[in-house]
Amino acid sequence: MSEFYSEKDVQREVTELQGKSATAARLFDIRRIIGGLFVVYGVIVTLAGLTASDADIDKAEGVNINLWTGLGMLALGLFFLAWLKLRPVAPAPPGAAPEDAPSE
Repeated sequence: MSEFYSEKDVQREVTELQGKSATAARLFDIRRIIGGLFVVYGVIVTLAGLTASDADIDKAEGVNINLWTGLGMLALGLFFLAWLKLRPVAPAPPGAAPEDAPSE
């Protein structure tokens, strides 16, 4: 049995799907993933650097490499998260077709 939809119903469905698509795009933005991972790993490596023994520092020729690497990772992760906050993903224009859809 075939159902018939009015133009208004179809437009409402399309609008809802576009809203869900924009939400998914913001949720899975690569900057969020990269920034979050760098912050988490940066905290772990920084803590390892703060608790490094003298023997560990001597192995790295006097440089607390875990501390410096962890701080660098934290800075990079925070940069990505700030970039995401300052320049969010712009939603597609209402009439735009998806890029991967075949043209007719």
